[in-house]
Amino acid sequence: MAAGKGWYVCRECGYATPKWLGRCPACGQWGSLAEERSGGGQRRGADARRAPATPQLLGEVGAETEERFPTGIGELDRVLGGGLVAGSLVLFGGEPGVGKSTLLLQAAEACARRRKVLYVSAEESLGQLRLRATRLGINSSSLYAVAESDVETIREQIRIAEPDLVIIDSVQTVHLPELPSPPGSLVQVRECAAEFLRVAKEGNLPCLLVGHVTKEGYLAGPKALEHLVDTVLYLEGERYSSLRLLRAVKNRFGSTNEVGVFQMGERGLAEVPNPSAMFLAGRPGQVNGSVVVAGIEGSRALLLELQALVAPTGFGNPRRLTAGLDLQRVLLLLAVLEKRCGLPLGSQDVYLNLAGGMRLEEPAADLGICLVVASSVLDRALGAGVAVAGEVGLTGEVRRVTQVEKRVAEAARLGFRKFVLPAANLEDVGSCPLEVVGVRDLEEAFEEFNLKGNMMQFDRGDADLLQSK
Repeated sequence: MAAGKGWYVCRECGYATPKWLGRCPACGQWGSLAEERSGGGQRRGADARRAPATPQLLGEVGAETEERFPTGIGELDRVLGGGLVAGSLVLFGGEPGVGKSTLLLQAAEACARRRKVLYVSAEESLGQLRLRATRLGINSSSLYAVAESDVETIREQIRIAEPDLVIIDSVQTVHLPELPSPPGSLVQVRECAAEFLRVAKEGNLPCLLVGHVTKEGYLAGPKALEHLVDTVLYLEGERYSSLRLLRAVKNRFGSTNEVGVFQMGERGLAEVPNPSAMFLAGRPGQVNGSVVVAGIEGSRALLLELQALVAPTGFGNPRRLTAGLDLQRVLLLLAVLEKRCGLPLGSQDVYLNLAGGMRLEEPAADLGICLVVASSVLDRALGAGVAVAGEVGLTGEVRRVTQVEKRVAEAARLGFRKFVLPAANLEDVGSCPLEVVGVRDLEEAFEEFNLKGNMMQFDRGDADLLQSK
């Protein structure tokens, strides 16, 4: 239901009602309803005075050239699809403190070496912005900045400065004076974003908007905000990890399958040109419960260390805990190991961890999960120079995976000696310097790692050997 004059809108979920309520009927939050007015009649009237559009044959429409320019930060350009597009509106989201303003300030400084950049700070004063730039080692002599939250004033400053790039930090803190609702409200966020969209399209000017996310991980404000902009980027990162991932969830000018990898340091966010080497740094040698899986993140292959610890449970029900993996998928694979392979996991706690702070949910990690659990149960190392990839079905078969050439090439680049993959993928692999082994099911995979003989010691109803370990 759209909000209009006299409507009350919930700040949490966007529910609208013509009368005030103490508690939102949709989300159950108390005191979240506030009066909001659209106040957009004048702008709609101005738009209505434009000449009406007439239908054209699509084949007769002249193709526009896609003018791009790089930001100067390679990982950011990768996610954008090669750089910023003139006239585009980009929404840059992330949790508070993840590094959104830091990354955009670094990008502004890199762009300012070749183009005119205007950084609009609606959250910090210019003195605070200068202190942050100094702390990050940013040369601010060629970067224009203004501390302003009034959208009309910002639009006038853009007209006067005539920059090549505008950064607004953030869309939740700017406001239109004619709207009675406070900054950050649903109407304010939507109308302010619409104003900046007009600025970008009319001036053929790329514009970056910083947006905060809610507790649920969604961009604060109406969901229509994501449909309004051309590109939506998310900067993700764990609180206690220096790793930051930049993803595109929407991109009208490029692919949404790209991901940028950064590492937070004293000098801001640094690009990680070789993520696989960083994730595998510090990996132990010949120990049980460790294997390297080859995953795909965006368009790049990443080698990640998968660890498992299987120990007798001290309670009635065994525990299954995961970090960086889909728990439901892991439970399914544990059932396959117990039913098809005879591993007695009913009385064992199983802990799985994807080292490095990454998250991997693609089915290609299935084979690695099964092997690393068996390795921990049987107390047998899988080998330090081996990487694996493969999807496991409910009957224990190992099914083919996509982009296997990239996975094998990444393993070869980092010096791995062997790659175990589904037998159906062998025809997809060309000549490579490492040994490639295809397996049809879990039984063949366990034989390849000399686990089959150890498994013959186990009986499905007897876990005495495990209990004595």
